[in-house]
Amino acid sequence: MSVQPDGPYGPLIPMPELTPDALRAAVAKIAPSRISALTQHLFEATTNAQQTQSLAPLRAFVHSWAVFIAIERHPERAARLRELERIVDAGEQDPMEAITEIRGIREAAEAETGL
Repeated sequence: MSVQPDGPYGPLIPMPELTPDALRAAVAKIAPSRISALTQHLFEATTNAQQTQSLAPLRAFVHSWAVFIAIERHPERAARLRELERIVDAGEQDPMEAITEIRGIREAAEAETGL
């Protein structure tokens, strides 16, 4: 796991290696309620990889959960993302600024993972 500073307090956990076991351990620490979703996604990705004889489903699994962890390990960033998603879902105002900020958060998370 690599440690990346996040202001004076830092992230909740270091960014894990991009393996299913390391991702599962990280999710167990920062979002234990999501373990069943991760397990189901891994099962589906493995099944699809076997059926298609392609690693693409497993790569998509790693990408999805690595970005999730990169966001969630920073509580302020995760809270801001949820607020932006609420703004978009509510449809009460022009969502373009929120969508642009969501895209920025996700791009920063992808960069943090090395993806």
